[in-house]
Amino acid sequence: MGDVLAADAALLGFARALRAAGVDASADRLHAFLRAVDELDPSLRADVYWAGRLTLCGDRDDLERYERMFAAYFGTGETDRKAVSVPPPSRLRLLARDAQEPHATDSGEREGPPTASFAGSAEVLRHRDVAELTGADRAQLRRLLAAFALHGASRRSARRRPARRGEVDPHRTVRELLRRGGEPGRLRRHARTERPRRVVLLVDVSGSMAPYADALLRFAHAAARGPRTEVFTIGTRLTRVTRELSHRDPDLAMRAVAAAVPDWRGGTRLGVLLREFLNRWGQRGMARGAVVVVLSDGWERGDPEVLAAQMRRLRRLAHRVIWANPRRARPGYAPLAAGMAAALPSVDAFVDGHSLAALESLAAVVRGADRA
Repeated sequence: MGDVLAADAALLGFARALRAAGVDASADRLHAFLRAVDELDPSLRADVYWAGRLTLCGDRDDLERYERMFAAYFGTGETDRKAVSVPPPSRLRLLARDAQEPHATDSGEREGPPTASFAGSAEVLRHRDVAELTGADRAQLRRLLAAFALHGASRRSARRRPARRGEVDPHRTVRELLRRGGEPGRLRRHARTERPRRVVLLVDVSGSMAPYADALLRFAHAAARGPRTEVFTIGTRLTRVTRELSHRDPDLAMRAVAAAVPDWRGGTRLGVLLREFLNRWGQRGMARGAVVVVLSDGWERGDPEVLAAQMRRLRRLAHRVIWANPRRARPGYAPLAAGMAAALPSVDAFVDGHSLAALESLAAVVRGADRA
């Protein structure tokens, strides 16, 4: 029974990770995926790979995201149908062969311990606090974060497209009548298109956020792949790092950010820097109608009243203001810090930001899935 629950948790965690990467892995697709895994051999990595690829992906854009997330979640390896040399459990045991793994002896016994399941380790890693991870766990976390995607909630655009239902398009209808020589024809219709809202990330890189800064910036790097995402770091200074995060390679992007940001592990002036952001960029249109995400623990060295006033100003401009706090998940936490208490009345959603699962939930909140 325990193996079944662990396997279900691994598969559901993989589906959640795909949603965070931008794949529309709906409940129906997830049900089809679980049925397909049951029908195939769950002990074969290739069977799980193809079961997910054929059921969870809806279009060509999903395929690349699926490849990245599968490799990050289950580890790299051959996807052929080589049988594993250990007996399969009752549900699922994805085994990744190490290139240096010793071969089985003639008696069928292994010379070393069995290889661990990548799926199980990835599922456990999803819920662990980033500040408590070891070096190996951080490396796996970085691979998972590299497959993320972040899209703002959809909004109706002023542009229209041809559609079967909607308002009558008079120009296309008249052109169709002229083409038919005045004979009666079908009415042509159009509907407004939808496009994602701009997402603005404000990442705290002060000393109190040092254990989480690397993971949050890698999350921001994955988000910056979208065309309508802006990223700033906040500490003692405000630094726009959208261009630095445009590097495709995450490590190159992190080195570029490290060179561009002068205030690593310093103090925090949230109110003053938020006012600078609004005066220089936000008021001119960057924050107008956008989803603004603040990733910070809320420690403020300045006057909390300044932060409260600027948060009210931001709330009037933005479509939605989200605050992700890595300290929120700790037992007994209460927003008693002066900065956090001053900001909360102007926050639409107050969420965790300490783990991979928390960042996946944050991505869903940014998309507006929590409202559904």
